[in-house]
Amino acid sequence: MQLLSSIKIAYKALTTHKLRSFLTILGIVIGITSVILVFSAGEAMKGLVLTQIESWGSDTIEVEVKMPNTSQASMENATNFMMGVSITTLKESDAQAVKDHPNISDAYSAIIGQSMVTYADESKMMQLWGVSASFIDMDSSEVGEGRFFTNDEDKSLAKVAVIGSGVKEKFFGDQEVVGKFIKIGKNNFKVIGVIKERGEIMYMNMDDFIYIPLKPLQKLVMGVDHVMFILAKLKDMDLAEATAEDLTLMMRDRHNITDPNKDDFAVITMAEAMEIWGSIMGGITLLLMAIVAVSLIVGGVGIMNIMFVSVTERTSEIGLRKALGASQSKILSQFLWEAVALTFIGGVIGIIFGLLISFLTSLGAKSQGFDWAFVINPLSLVIAVGASVVIGLIFGLLPARRAAKMDPIEALQYEY
Repeated sequence: MQLLSSIKIAYKALTTHKLRSFLTILGIVIGITSVILVFSAGEAMKGLVLTQIESWGSDTIEVEVKMPNTSQASMENATNFMMGVSITTLKESDAQAVKDHPNISDAYSAIIGQSMVTYADESKMMQLWGVSASFIDMDSSEVGEGRFFTNDEDKSLAKVAVIGSGVKEKFFGDQEVVGKFIKIGKNNFKVIGVIKERGEIMYMNMDDFIYIPLKPLQKLVMGVDHVMFILAKLKDMDLAEATAEDLTLMMRDRHNITDPNKDDFAVITMAEAMEIWGSIMGGITLLLMAIVAVSLIVGGVGIMNIMFVSVTERTSEIGLRKALGASQSKILSQFLWEAVALTFIGGVIGIIFGLLISFLTSLGAKSQGFDWAFVINPLSLVIAVGASVVIGLIFGLLPARRAAKMDPIEALQYEY
């Protein structure tokens, strides 16, 4: 009965000052909406990234270059590569050694570069992929027009190229492209095929790539003899970790490395790659949650300030209720319920807005070609409701205690 009475008094107090209550609730709404958005976006982004990693093939294993004395996933390693540091120790012969492993069915090596590409009067800086001929057998890309190049064309330094659908659109529009020549750097390459539209993977537009046999790109365009990574296909997925160990030992032997800290390569299974990216996305989500927590604290401070104002305004009312026999616990309960009611209402509205914005974000992303799922994490709902109630209790407690401890005589004499 006392609880119902406290709720009724809290409701009357909140509806008496509608604008003030609305502005107070707004801070909580923003914070709770942010909680839902961060969880939803984090899960959707994680799913998007992992799906794109899987598009390279869940049954693959990769050997890629790495800075010695760093871990593959470290910021130091990434920073060095972004600053232009190049590791030139990984060779195509390493790819052949990888391919000879009994649990590897096929492998290709690759290097990525850029060059000015010209056709007629049109010139653009384009990204070039130099790959082995087995690339087309292992990758999910499909040739829509013409054909892919052969291993013999790679070995003979044939000046042939297979272009992405985006490249075709930029340079040729609706023209027939197979058989035409494009100038890459100082050399003319014959277009022998067009890759079907594939879209973006890991923030790279696969339709804007030009694929060239590995050796011609190395010798004729870039002037190098190394590769950036080797991708191999596993025969038995259950032996992925054992195969990775074998390849690591083999690569150390081939590169004359005795100290594992000096490794200039990393052997990564797709499961490990997914785990690394999952950890990265989880870290980003936690960082965003920390920022959201600040927003919730600010909203809580707003609740506390408003409750102090409410206590001051209703000093005479408090004095009268205490004079009529209201206990400290009843006064405390009344003001706590007001604070909890404010934050709970804000939490519910915040959840609704958060779900709505998350849903609209998913629709917008899908309309742009992204596989962005609308994900509702039950934990985010629990945290949102729990946070709103806890904030009401914590930030409402001090004003409520102040009201409960008022001297009834002094309160009755108070003039606001």
